[in-house]
Amino acid sequence: MKNLFFSFLAIAAFLVACTSSSKTTSSSKPGALIPSATALKQNVFYEMRTYYAAPGKLDDLNARFRNNTMRIFAKHDMVNIGYWIPLENPDNKLIYVLAYPSRQAREDSWKAFGADPEWQAVAKASEANGKLVNKVETLYLEPTDYSPGLTMETKGEPRTFELRTYTASPGNIENLHDRFRNHTMTLFEKHGITNIAYWKPTDTDKESKSNLLVYLIAHKDKTSGEAAWKAFREDPNWVEAKSASEVKGGGSLTTKVESVFMLPVDYSPMK
Repeated sequence: MKNLFFSFLAIAAFLVACTSSSKTTSSSKPGALIPSATALKQNVFYEMRTYYAAPGKLDDLNARFRNNTMRIFAKHDMVNIGYWIPLENPDNKLIYVLAYPSRQAREDSWKAFGADPEWQAVAKASEANGKLVNKVETLYLEPTDYSPGLTMETKGEPRTFELRTYTASPGNIENLHDRFRNHTMTLFEKHGITNIAYWKPTDTDKESKSNLLVYLIAHKDKTSGEAAWKAFREDPNWVEAKSASEVKGGGSLTTKVESVFMLPVDYSPMK
């Protein structure tokens, strides 16, 4: 009986070990890198990074993110939000967004990431035949007060995203925010445009950044998006809201509008 008891304990210990091993293995799968609702609420300092891949190296860059970089980011408490490739991409861009609790947390995480021997080995191996990235652009962002809470859409067909950057005319950034807060977002939804996130740069001490509004919306596909924009612009409610805001602002509220239609890569948490 005593031997039977100890045999039972051995079997139980083996099963626990197997379960633990299974959990450890599953944590390395892409699905485990999808941030939870709690993580999305706690990490509200954003970093948008645009990589310009070296000629012929975009696939290699994607492979590095897919197989290693995202996992090592998460290891150092960097929250992977989304990764996208522009539909029209002559510059070989990869655009992605990370989130952190604060600017200081961002600095600490990147320092630990850069010093990580695993990352150093991955970077060295991936660049054995030449560097993968020619240029990196970084923009630090925080949500506007009217931005919806971020959510991960992981089911159904991947959407087409649109990244839009508005440069407000002098003195009109707050009028622009008011128009989005009180009118634009509601009218977007009316016409089938999904509001994802609205950000303002945190580097507001830099004059070139203080008048920017950066936002992310989604469509079923580019054709649907263009049709939605046409309906939106012809909507009498939008025409009225736009006119009233420009009377208040003394003219157009923007001097420049940039739009990039993008598709999420296969490893992007946000689809």
